[in-house]
Amino acid sequence: MGIGKRRKSGLILLLYLSPFLLMVIIFNYVPIFGWIYAFINYKPGVPIAQSQFVGLKYFIRVFSGASDFWSVLKNTLGISFLHIIFSVVPVILAIMISQVPFRGFSRTVQTFSSIPNFISWVLVYSVIFYLVASEDSALNKILLSIGAINKPVSMLTDVKAAWYVQVGIALWKSSGYNAIIYLAAISGIDQELYQAADVDGANGLQKIWHITIPGILSTYFVLLLLAVANMLSNGFEQFWLFGNSLTWDALEVFDTYVYRMGIQNVEFSFAITLGIFKTIVSVILLTIANTASKVIRSESIF
Repeated sequence: MGIGKRRKSGLILLLYLSPFLLMVIIFNYVPIFGWIYAFINYKPGVPIAQSQFVGLKYFIRVFSGASDFWSVLKNTLGISFLHIIFSVVPVILAIMISQVPFRGFSRTVQTFSSIPNFISWVLVYSVIFYLVASEDSALNKILLSIGAINKPVSMLTDVKAAWYVQVGIALWKSSGYNAIIYLAAISGIDQELYQAADVDGANGLQKIWHITIPGILSTYFVLLLLAVANMLSNGFEQFWLFGNSLTWDALEVFDTYVYRMGIQNVEFSFAITLGIFKTIVSVILLTIANTASKVIRSESIF
């Protein structure tokens, strides 16, 4: 293909891509101009020109302890760390599915395990509430009948277990879908490696440890990078639905806090300041995680 044809082909592809680039610019970069509201005492309906300039007032408020910021940050980072620790669950699930010799059964497991990802959080909350919320819930009746517990428990009102309950629910909802990514990575591993391992007399666990896991490690690092970069983004719907008066101190995360400050309390300037902090920290975390992954994989940092 000549240079002229390649340029024409590249121009056509750029034209195809331009609507999506425009959407990214409009929805991800244009709102950055709204950061100016973090430096003024903005009130709805008042023009920016008439708003009082307050400098770093709201940034000082964030870090001064005058708000619930540090408690919210602790909840957000704590839950995110638990998610990262349990990020190996989809990997284990994918490896287990890939080892099933009956393809029809493995596809069935894969399908049913990924369905919860497409269920709305409202419906998930309704089901979980019916199963575990009250002392007369279905789960309590089952556990009492088999002697697993001595008295009924209410998992959704236990503040000490709130983080673990929410992480467990999120794992149930997303693990099957995330396992699909690892299954795709496993299917891309050269089958001759497994055949050579069979010739060398390797058993199933040895093939998993020396072939399967190294083969999907790069995929795991990519998803880990995204998880680290989004440590301040636990999600809004889950915690807004599952939070209650007994567990709210443990379940108010960054996204719900920004919503409460900006929408419910009508403190737009303070909410935007929180958003700026979230953006800067996320970029720093992504940079650190990317550098660390290169070091771990023995690649050059530069």
